[in-house]
Amino acid sequence: MAEWNAYYRDEDEDEEQEEGEQSGGGYKITGRDSLVFLVDASKEMFITGEEGQPSNFDMTMQVVRSVYTSKIISSHRDLVALVFFGTEQSKNPRNSFKHVYVYHDLDEPGAKRVQDVEALRGEKGAQFAAETMGSGETSLGDALWCCANLYNDIKLRLSHKRLMIFTCRDEPHGGDSTKDRQARTKASDLKETGVVIDLMHLMKPGGFDVSLFFCDIVSPPEDESELGLQLEPSDKLEDLKKRVRAKEQKKRAMARLNLCLGEGINIAVGIYATAVSARKPGAIRLYRETNEPVRSKTRTFHTQTGSLLLPSEIKKAQVYGKRKIVMERDEVDAIKKFDDPGLFLIGFKPMERLKLHHHIRPAVFLYPEEDEVKGSACLFSALLEKCSEKNVFALCRCISRRNYPPRFAALVPQKEEVGEGKVQITPPGFNVIYLPYADDIRTLDPPQHPSATQTQVDKMKEIVSKLRFKYRSDAFENPVIQQHYRNLEALALDMMAPEDTEDLIMPKVEQIDHRLGPLVQEFKDLVYPANYNPENKPAAKRKTGQSGAEKKSKVEMPEDELRARVQNGTLGKLTVPVLKEACKQFGVRTTGTKKQELIDALIARLSS
Repeated sequence: MAEWNAYYRDEDEDEEQEEGEQSGGGYKITGRDSLVFLVDASKEMFITGEEGQPSNFDMTMQVVRSVYTSKIISSHRDLVALVFFGTEQSKNPRNSFKHVYVYHDLDEPGAKRVQDVEALRGEKGAQFAAETMGSGETSLGDALWCCANLYNDIKLRLSHKRLMIFTCRDEPHGGDSTKDRQARTKASDLKETGVVIDLMHLMKPGGFDVSLFFCDIVSPPEDESELGLQLEPSDKLEDLKKRVRAKEQKKRAMARLNLCLGEGINIAVGIYATAVSARKPGAIRLYRETNEPVRSKTRTFHTQTGSLLLPSEIKKAQVYGKRKIVMERDEVDAIKKFDDPGLFLIGFKPMERLKLHHHIRPAVFLYPEEDEVKGSACLFSALLEKCSEKNVFALCRCISRRNYPPRFAALVPQKEEVGEGKVQITPPGFNVIYLPYADDIRTLDPPQHPSATQTQVDKMKEIVSKLRFKYRSDAFENPVIQQHYRNLEALALDMMAPEDTEDLIMPKVEQIDHRLGPLVQEFKDLVYPANYNPENKPAAKRKTGQSGAEKKSKVEMPEDELRARVQNGTLGKLTVPVLKEACKQFGVRTTGTKKQELIDALIARLSS
């Protein structure tokens, strides 16, 4: 029975299990991500900024709404909660904690939750929050304890547990040492259970000093690449969104491998996808009567007996030399296997040897895994530093998964870059560029065209230099996908119309014309003949030939062929025009134009 269950499993069973399973090289993690927003509801959070800028509470609600919608699209099975502390009203399981208001329990995000958060935005949202929760005393220790209970009530397996604190008060208890000590103790208990606590502190008059209290609350950096606690508070919505997105996004490896630098010298590394193509989600089949998703199952039956086949009874065959060679599944897997998954260092090459046409598929990112092999981060950092200094890349043989064919890959070093607000833009590590084999590069025979003159080339260089700009991939969104999700959002939230989406890939014609000026006309004068207009299509030439009467094809047939068709009974295969022409040829008078009448008249004439 175990063999049956191991093989015949529902195709949707992976979705029923907790998402987040990643396997590669023997490494596997399971479970769902969980995120708790712990938001300060004190009066200081509702103070609007200068020149009509939104309040800290309004910015926080916009960020929460953004995370909710992104979770629904990218990972709808993750769990999210929203908890307020420092409230006048209390609402939590068993009402054990005062001044703590659980607005959303830990559960999957949905349209109703997005609407609830939307109701807390703006001036009306601030008024609604004041009427619903109010502002009262603060006890961060009770709030952390309440969040711990939310995690304890979840029976599902959780892979990542994260708690984000949003506040503009660097001393939430006003110097009360007892409450400070209780909060530090409860934060320590949470960190011991695997909960990562992050502080998203907001701007306040006089600045935010994290050393007064919160430096003992937040979790230390998970690895050396993370910046840990940001010292500068967020005063802009985009800055706050970037910080939340950097902490909230999953950092799961596609595979965990060993990078072999030599005999007995191995570094544990993880392969990460830095960019993934965005696609529309696939259609879900629903049952007509209940509107529930349809579960599909796959079974293999014998074509002759109709019996259900066990996996051990299924073979694979290959015809070779007019002989069918039957192989077991294990034999097929053994044929496919070249070596165990991993990276094997071959040597180093100058960066000049790496050409643009060598990029045959999207690159991945390599980063050390200190938990797998101790000392990997130190050796990896030394290798990265030396490759950067000498401007070389490491040439490796790469087998990313079991039974995968080997590929040659170039490990291109990348140093860390930090932007404004000390937010990491690019992490340190190696970009894995998969190199082509010799058979992958084709020799083309391009068609011969007239070569441009040097004057034309120089003029085009001027045009290109005028239109040059710094390209950023995150500055252009797919308008089709954006409109698709806007429509879904409007449908789920009962909106009157979807939000307008700006097509950022359309060229800005007015700006381009302003930059180029007379260069376009000058280039046309150099390349095209006088009075040439590429938008006017040339007039279609009339073909010289026969008149309409002469174009008609002659359909005359020899008498012998017609008599043979009469004897064979294939006269009916001829078309009506051919039959009419045959009747004229033999002087047969017909009163009708139906095909059968023409056939009967011809048969009577040829048989007489």
